[in-house]
Amino acid sequence: MTDVSERIACKWCKGQSPPTSRTCDRCGAPLDVRDMVTDSGWREAPKLRDLTEIQFGSSKCQIDGTVVPVADVDLGPGEWVFFEHHVMLWKEDRVAMSVMDTPGGMKRIFAGLPFVLSVAKGPGRVSFSRDAPGELVVLPIDPGMEVDVREHAMVMASGWLRFSCEQIQGLKTMLAAGTGMYLDRYVAGEYTGLLVLHGFGNVFQRTLEAGQSIQVEPGGFLYKDSSVTMEVATQKLGAGSGGGVAGGGAAAAKTIASRGFAGLKAARSLMKGGDGIGGILSSGGLQAAAGVITGPGLTLMKLTGPGRVGIQSMYQHHETA
Repeated sequence: MTDVSERIACKWCKGQSPPTSRTCDRCGAPLDVRDMVTDSGWREAPKLRDLTEIQFGSSKCQIDGTVVPVADVDLGPGEWVFFEHHVMLWKEDRVAMSVMDTPGGMKRIFAGLPFVLSVAKGPGRVSFSRDAPGELVVLPIDPGMEVDVREHAMVMASGWLRFSCEQIQGLKTMLAAGTGMYLDRYVAGEYTGLLVLHGFGNVFQRTLEAGQSIQVEPGGFLYKDSSVTMEVATQKLGAGSGGGVAGGGAAAAKTIASRGFAGLKAARSLMKGGDGIGGILSSGGLQAAAGVITGPGLTLMKLTGPGRVGIQSMYQHHETA
């Protein structure tokens, strides 16, 4: 019988490791480094040491690099992980590949999301990375737990996790994010699963008490516990000393708004086309145009506890994704 008093508790995932460990056995977080929490209550994601190893089942995940980190997975016989196909960096010949269907069908296709996920089955090594700077966050998911993640944030998930998705409904979300935002949900069954996410920039986590709410810019949202409820909120804005949207931005917003949804669609096309007017037709410009139609305000995500909320410091919007 293990003496719990002789174990070290991880501040990040709450796992317990032997007292001689320098890193958490479950998530790889350093155990000999001071836990960093901001004055406003946000905990910095642990800075995983280069070549940190995390064990899951008979498989291992090693985190390589820091600027554009890599998840290097050594799969045990019969064990498997799933992922979006474009994040695979390399694999050994002997690693078997297949696909798995995802729920959502045509809705996911129209939203630019994959309707199938790739599967790699052991034994053998396979490696994953995102083509962008940021941090990898390792989240062990214990039996009965559910975690909701913004689309395209997954680097890889162990085969013991069940996958589903949900679209965030609402007119404001449609205006701010084109086709709306999808959440990928990961649920652990009988065994603890491992989920590796990529956050653009730096990643921070905050645990909300029951009934406690915060409002997050949609581009900064990364993940949440399923116990955290979400609703689309509009922060109303009054005219200030700045006079609202300045100069050409105001005129562009009014022009876009006068054309309704067709104008917003055309604006997104112009942004992607790189016609030199991205400053006016930015995400903020679309927010301004939406405000002319539905009333001035910022579209935010209201998150209410209890549970964890993760954010990324480098915003990712659908129009620029």
